[in-house]
Amino acid sequence: MFRVTEKSLDLHELIVFVSSPMAGAIATFLGTARNHNSGRRVISLEYEAYPEMAERELARVGEEARRRWDVERIAIVHRIGPVQISEVSVAIAVSAAHRHEAFEACRFAIEELKKTVPIWKKEVFEDGEIWIGTQSERPLNPATEPKNG
Repeated sequence: MFRVTEKSLDLHELIVFVSSPMAGAIATFLGTARNHNSGRRVISLEYEAYPEMAERELARVGEEARRRWDVERIAIVHRIGPVQISEVSVAIAVSAAHRHEAFEACRFAIEELKKTVPIWKKEVFEDGEIWIGTQSERPLNPATEPKNG
């Protein structure tokens, strides 16, 4: 299961998906929207992606994890659209025969996702906003931005 969605994420759904009689361990990871970054108060987040490309890359991450570790099943789901503080923005579940493989594959999945999957995050502050992971990581403040036209 590799997908992006505008719906709230359900960890239980991922656990059911990765469950297997061959698995003795299921490791999970939830990424949640925090209320601060770099000393500024974050009000909300917004994620954007080209879904087909992002899902292809999520699947590639999952397949790479399966090649590196003896993994039974893996699920990676990421939100797009607005995400409020404390809401889950990314969920990962990995099942394996042993806990070591499940933990390692789960950690790899989140680290690789952050590095390579084309999902962009905008942090919204009280006094502006910033796109994270873009070429221009400077706060956007409507009061100081040049007007078009």
